[in-house]
Amino acid sequence: MSAGGPLSSSERFKARAIAVLVSPIVASLCHTVSWTAEGTENYDEILRSGRQPIMTFWHGRILGGLDYFRHRRIVVMTSQNFDGEWIAGIIERFGYGTARGSTSRGGARALVQLRRDLVAGRPAAFTIDGPRGPARVAQPGAVFLAGATGHPLVPFHIEANRFWTAGRWDRTQVPKPFARVSLAVGEPMFVPDTNDDTIERSRVALEQALVELERRAFALLAPDGSRMEKKLR
Repeated sequence: MSAGGPLSSSERFKARAIAVLVSPIVASLCHTVSWTAEGTENYDEILRSGRQPIMTFWHGRILGGLDYFRHRRIVVMTSQNFDGEWIAGIIERFGYGTARGSTSRGGARALVQLRRDLVAGRPAAFTIDGPRGPARVAQPGAVFLAGATGHPLVPFHIEANRFWTAGRWDRTQVPKPFARVSLAVGEPMFVPDTNDDTIERSRVALEQALVELERRAFALLAPDGSRMEKKLR
């Protein structure tokens, strides 16, 4: 793969093959997990208000988010490299759209597409510390989009009680079969403008919100939270 350049035809073929092979495995795994969810009314209330949520979460929780929010026409920003190509191929099979770009390449074009998608009534989603990290440091793209459009940020965090951890920079969490998985969705965060000071304050506030949502997600996995558990499908 050429550094920073467009993918070759062989790389695109390999990415498509990965998506075709991995998607049914992911779907089968997701079918076995059970969910405990808190704060999902925040997502629903935004839709009822006529706005669209801009979902924000850490890169290491992408698999759980893929499962819970499937088939809701959410458009996800994915990078324009080889990993982004096969990830896009998988998430599109779960009912997501993709806007191709990242902080390092094609980001401005992807933000323009996401703005159009929001106007068309489609939610957006960002792994806000991707595509290369540093882990759990929010990048400003989602915050800028919220300030430019008036649509709110809706942060969420996911934890599993049993999981594998991929040896990557983001410590990707892969729930094991029949794991219990918790979802904590935060209150909407409105960004009033795109001034630099506003973007930075909102970015920091978003990081802090995700820290609290992580605590809540862990609490939902405690034994006294088991009464909330439900099978998603």
